Amino acid sequence: MDFLLLGLTDIPNIKVLLFVALLLMYVLTLMGNVAIIWIVQLDKNLNTPMYLFLENLSFLDICYTSTTMPKMLEMLIVDHRAISFLACAFQLFFFVAFVGTECVLLGIMSYDRFLAICHPLRYSTYMSKIVCIALAGISWFCGFINSVIHTAFTFRLHFCRSNRISYYFCDIPPLLVLSCDDTSVNETLLLTIGVFIGWTPFLCIIVSYIYIIVTILKIKSTQGRQKSFSTCISHLAVVLLYYGSAIFSYVRPVSTYSMDKDKLISVLYSIVTPMLNPVIYTLKNQDVKKAIRRQMSLKQK
Repeated sequence: MDFLLLGLTDIPNIKVLLFVALLLMYVLTLMGNVAIIWIVQLDKNLNTPMYLFLENLSFLDICYTSTTMPKMLEMLIVDHRAISFLACAFQLFFFVAFVGTECVLLGIMSYDRFLAICHPLRYSTYMSKIVCIALAGISWFCGFINSVIHTAFTFRLHFCRSNRISYYFCDIPPLLVLSCDDTSVNETLLLTIGVFIGWTPFLCIIVSYIYIIVTILKIKSTQGRQKSFSTCISHLAVVLLYYGSAIFSYVRPVSTYSMDKDKLISVLYSIVTPMLNPVIYTLKNQDVKKAIRRQMSLKQK
């Protein structure tokens, strides 16, 4: 059986504008995140836990935008909406895996900033290279285990109401709406696992930043406070945008779903945030800007 993705809109003129806008955003996302991976790999001064996590974040953004954007662009330009049952399952699996991984990774990145600012003398001990790699691995493990569970329980359902998905990619909420089976188990899984994958890292981030802000305010040097704030504010901005939209999309009952509104909300964490991440981290981060200048000067020589 094939599913039909209804996409973002059916209005021809808007579809053309959306195609141009989304294609531009996708290209900027790829270029920005590839640039961060490239600069972290080349510059030895960025060989620290913070930038290893940032490199993972950039790779995640490339992965999950590439899971949905090509099909979305195809629907807008050639109006090919059909997606096979297997392709739909794969799309959902990888998208949920990457989103879950990013939720955990953002929480780990806040813990890294907490150690760096609140316990600078012990930072190298607590956040060794082995610990850093292990934490990054844990985020990927959690994301994929989360996806295996959701994908298995979603595609055990019978979709007999319709094959028309009122969404622009295969996601859990719109598929649950199509099922004629009892989806209470799926809803319970979304809520319970969402607590661990979504709410727990988010609350850890909030607690970490409370301690970070208190510590920064105790710094006597104005320059020191500004440097610490500039390092953390970029991460906090990404967190608020990403978690706010992602938690709203998943951690709530199916009865409250509104596909038209949810499509707009999902655009924030699946398209806008991956594009903004490189901009936020480079514009607000002096170390990255210095590294880019160093690499550019080396290229010129």
